[in-house]
Amino acid sequence: MINTSRAQTVSDEEQLKTLVQNSFDDILSELDAESIPEYFTDDFVLLENGEVWDMMKLRRMLNSETMKGVKRMNDFEFIQITIHGDAAWLAYHNKATFRKGDKIVGEMNWLESATAIKTKDGWRLDMLHSTRKTEVK
Repeated sequence: MINTSRAQTVSDEEQLKTLVQNSFDDILSELDAESIPEYFTDDFVLLENGEVWDMMKLRRMLNSETMKGVKRMNDFEFIQITIHGDAAWLAYHNKATFRKGDKIVGEMNWLESATAIKTKDGWRLDMLHSTRKTEVK
């Protein structure tokens, strides 16, 4: 059933945008694995550029030496958000800038999609799909 309440849809859209932004900021920028339940369902899966990442692989990445000392800044450009009752999907561009101290040490861009469900505790992501973008020269 499609939610036809404009006020509710706008509110849900903003909640979903915030969910995506905050999940990346808290989990991937702050490397806070303890905050995962605030953003993801227990059966969350990440399809990362041709690989399947479950919670165990995500937690290993967060604890890896590669991530230590690097600050990730996330920027999103949302393409579309569609809500059907207590389920939603989002499509967006994701740009991450990586800093070590004051120096930019890398930048990556992805085209991503996500699905989310509304739980008693609010919206939670149950799937992310991420494809790295390459520049055409």
